[in-house]
Amino acid sequence: MPGVALVMTVGLALAATGCAATPHYVPPAHTYYVAADGDDSDDGTSADTAWRTLARAERTALRPGDRLLLEGGARFRGTVTVGPGEAGDPQRPVVLGSFGTGRAVVDSAARPAVTVHNTGGVEMRDLVLRGSGASRAHDAGVNVYSDLRSGPRPAGVTVSGVDVSGFRVGLAIGASGDGIGFREVTVRRSTLHGNKDIGLLTWGPDYTPARAAYAHEDVTVDSVVAYGNPGDPTAHDRHTGDGVVIGAVRGATLRHVVAHDNGTRAAADAPEGPVGVWAYDSTRVLIEQSVAYRNHTGSSVDGAGFGLDSNVSDSALRRNLAFDNDGPGFYAYQRWVNGAHTRNTISHNISADDGRSLPGHGAIAVYGEDIRQLAVVQNTVLLSRSSAGAGPALRLQSGERDVVVRNNLLVTENTPFIVADPGLTASNVALQGNNYRSVDGGWQVRWGEESYGSLAAWRAGSGQEQAGVRATGLDVDPCLTGGPLPAIRSADDAPRTVPECAALAGKGVETPLPGGVPDVGAVDYFGRTVGTPPQVGAAVPR
Repeated sequence: MPGVALVMTVGLALAATGCAATPHYVPPAHTYYVAADGDDSDDGTSADTAWRTLARAERTALRPGDRLLLEGGARFRGTVTVGPGEAGDPQRPVVLGSFGTGRAVVDSAARPAVTVHNTGGVEMRDLVLRGSGASRAHDAGVNVYSDLRSGPRPAGVTVSGVDVSGFRVGLAIGASGDGIGFREVTVRRSTLHGNKDIGLLTWGPDYTPARAAYAHEDVTVDSVVAYGNPGDPTAHDRHTGDGVVIGAVRGATLRHVVAHDNGTRAAADAPEGPVGVWAYDSTRVLIEQSVAYRNHTGSSVDGAGFGLDSNVSDSALRRNLAFDNDGPGFYAYQRWVNGAHTRNTISHNISADDGRSLPGHGAIAVYGEDIRQLAVVQNTVLLSRSSAGAGPALRLQSGERDVVVRNNLLVTENTPFIVADPGLTASNVALQGNNYRSVDGGWQVRWGEESYGSLAAWRAGSGQEQAGVRATGLDVDPCLTGGPLPAIRSADDAPRTVPECAALAGKGVETPLPGGVPDVGAVDYFGRTVGTPPQVGAAVPR
């Protein structure tokens, strides 16, 4: 074993001089190049001796610290795979990227453009990935996939500066079998567009309440844009046309994500519709400071901006903007009665003209079979005049327990503030401290079988808008910067929702949230400190 003897000898020598011993031999890293005018018979170790094809690069194993660089501005057909036995060290990642000027293009017609299989320690950056043919029908542009049955999760996969289009899914992070997925996965500064089904997807085995396990841990999605992922009009059995979908994850942070104009070709008879940004079968997911707009559905459901879907716990939608989505701007939904949708918050968000294309929905919707310990707090909802039958500012269905709707600003025109199913009591849902403002004077709440035309009448008839014996709730002009009902057509318009007077300052109800619900945060939509008592709505008044 000469190698071991060499390491021991060097280690003893370093120790004698007071230096730290090298724990093991670290082989030198290599950089390999692929260029349009390269030659596969060369060694590929410099730009001047670059290979010509990805097929040649595929024959070389990539060890920790190695780099595979493709010529910027050139187009290469084929695929790049980092598989078992390659990479594996997050401290010395294998790098897949471009050299020279611009980004290289990988064009794949039959497989993923880049695959990471059962390994970690991989960094993809500054690439353009294009799919066509069978890839659009079946594959992800970037496919990070594990079918491990034992052992630790592979760690340290980073994707940055990529542009992916033309595949079934832009970027997929998945696990099958026993659900041993990945940890410490980061996707940032990337654009996912024109992919048939979904922009970005994480997935794993089906959720089992009796043995709650999550395939992936510690996922970060930052500054990612998912747009124009149209959906499949022939997919009659599933949702397609989503922007970003987070499933089977324990611990995810999504920040500065933009999802727009997705779902334009989703099937009309699909049982489920697409959503801009949403989570399912996951825990400890934070989606914040993101924007979702003009997301669509082909069917009579979904088409929302943001959602906390089935089996999500300890998670939050916070400080986001949604506008002009077919379905709700923000929703919570649970399909099964199993107690798994619990301890979630929807807070400090702005919704403008959401949910107007789907009768029976709302700008904020809480619905499904078993929603527990949910706080909908300090949001601003704007709904301008819409067609008859369109959704209200807030939709509440039965199947709720320990839900609070508190300190929200609801501004409508010719639209009910609330539509609620029959049978909801204060033990199901409690509304406190909200401001209900109708710009045309048509004040309306539909609570069960009854319809109320004033806050006082609704309070007396339903028992809502009370904190103990104290009456809560307001019907005052919020003095919004953009006028009585400002139009929101981009993120730059969000300041139009800031109140200019003190009518809502410090007027919020300050009582404990349901046990276990995460803190709603100490700052408003714009990052300003929330006072005590808090304001009503998503923005602290000027």
